[in-house]
Amino acid sequence: MKKRMLFVYNPNAGKARIKSKLSNILETLLKTDHELIVYPTNKKGDAAEIARRYALAGDCDTIVCSGGDGTLNEVVGALMSCDKKIPVGYIPSGTTNDFGHSLMIPKDMEKAAELIVEGNTLLCDVGCINDSFFTYTAAFGIFTDVSYDTPQNVKNVLGRTAYILSGITKLHTVKSYHMRIEHDGEVFEDDFIYGMIANSDSVGGFKGITGKDVLLDDGYFEMILVKTPKKILDLSNTINDLLHNELGSDHIHYARVNKATIIAEDEIPWTFDGEFGGNMKEAQIEIKKRAIPYITNTDNHE
Repeated sequence: MKKRMLFVYNPNAGKARIKSKLSNILETLLKTDHELIVYPTNKKGDAAEIARRYALAGDCDTIVCSGGDGTLNEVVGALMSCDKKIPVGYIPSGTTNDFGHSLMIPKDMEKAAELIVEGNTLLCDVGCINDSFFTYTAAFGIFTDVSYDTPQNVKNVLGRTAYILSGITKLHTVKSYHMRIEHDGEVFEDDFIYGMIANSDSVGGFKGITGKDVLLDDGYFEMILVKTPKKILDLSNTINDLLHNELGSDHIHYARVNKATIIAEDEIPWTFDGEFGGNMKEAQIEIKKRAIPYITNTDNHE
């Protein structure tokens, strides 16, 4: 019986760039000798619904999605919710495409499609907070929207500096969150203006802000919590630490976590892979090791 490939794409992602490439992408995917099933999405949640339907019915052997990180998040979340390890190919066509960079997927959509034909699968970790899944980052606080609001040309010139300086411009409206953090037998309380749990060397289009040697398949995500500055000197030192990647300083709590609990006094808005993930007072974090096989150009680390 001929294998089947489900191709789900967001026609409007990244200023609808895929529309001019679609014919060539489909032609390339057909080289896999799969029967190709094509679905464009019309609204948020479509990619998840389509992926879940085909996965549960056993009607596809591979799922390819194209769009931004939000589209990939929907597909991966659907597969995790129904416990299906179906290979996932990703053709980034959004504006940020952080996880595509971490997977070494070409920015050029036609070349990304060729990789799906020729590439290998890499089993990658997936993050889970309460009952929601995320592929590479969950975050709260001051910088959450900054990374996606900052123009790409500014990011390219200033890198991490742009991320931090853009956040500083919003300090007059910053909200501080008092939290209790539990991980690896450690329990502590403090006030934080930003937090991130990430499994990517690029977040919001900025490379290298999660530390060095990030592995996608080791069962751990990087947790970075920025403490609330209590005086001007603290703010200056925090900025300096962020700029120089000093993640384990007095101003920034850094840990590699497999499980963690974050309990806040008030509900906090979170983003998952750059999309709003809901408000929550308690976040039970668990990393699902090697949960999803992505099609890329590298093998699993052993």
